[in-house]
Formats: sequence, C-alpha cells, structure tokens
Amino acid sequence: MSFTTAELEFLAEHDLGRMATVQPDGTLQASPVGYQFNAEHGSIDVRGFNLAKSRKFRNIAANGRVAFVVDDRPSLDPPRVRCLEIRGRAEAITGIDPDGHLDGSVIRIHPERIISFGIDEPDTEPHQLTAYNRNVT
Repeated sequence: MSFTTAELEFLAEHDLGRMATVQPDGTLQASPVGYQFNAEHGSIDVRGFNLAKSRKFRNIAANGRVAFVVDDRPSLDPPRVRCLEIRGRAEAITGIDPDGHLDGSVIRIHPERIISFGIDEPDTEPHQLTAYNRNVT
C-alpha cells in the first residue's frame, strides 16, 4: 500500500483537492477538484461535471503528468497544518458508469511520489514536524 493508515483517514475526511496539470505549451494549470480514494486501484479518482470537456482532462490525456494536493488547518491555536501531496501519472478515462449529473469520465491519479506533512505526527509540536517523503511503485 502506498498510503499510510493516517493518510487514508486524512483523504477520507476531505473531498476537495487541487490538481496541477501541464498544458500543451508547457505552462501549468491548477484546478480545485472533487476526488475519492479508489482502494481497488490504489489511486485518487477525480470526477466532475463535464470532466471530459475540460482543459485538465485534455492535459492528462496528452501527457499524463500530475500533482495533487489536499491540505487543511485543523487548529489555529496551536497552529497546525496538514498536507498530502501526490505526484505521479494519471489516466484520462471515459465510459465509467455515469453518476447523475456526471459524464462518466475519470482522471485516475497513480501515485509515484508522496509527500506527507503533519498527518502521521498529530501530537508533534508544529515547528518540530518533518515531511515524510517517499517514492512509491
């Protein structure tokens, strides 16, 4: 499994992240997206209204490069920040069962590098936190 138990719980607590893709001219596009963890594939699945018509979907179809971030601030006093960044490759998939207003398209993110901060160390002093960075297969 590429994610720790605490990271999976963190992902399950949230449903909105930010995804960066590479446009044809090499510039980056960052978009807020809804997501779910797909246990069967060990992936992050992004869905959305008219997803197959979006620039982010076309970017993924063209080059498959992606970075995805979910973060929050569970406390201001003491200050707490939690962040999970997933870098890897993604697939632009069509023909998945449509879900109501969704078009049946999915961007499936396969982690290759995970950077986790403040998730596996909830009781550590804020300035003592260290990032848990690793490559996954």
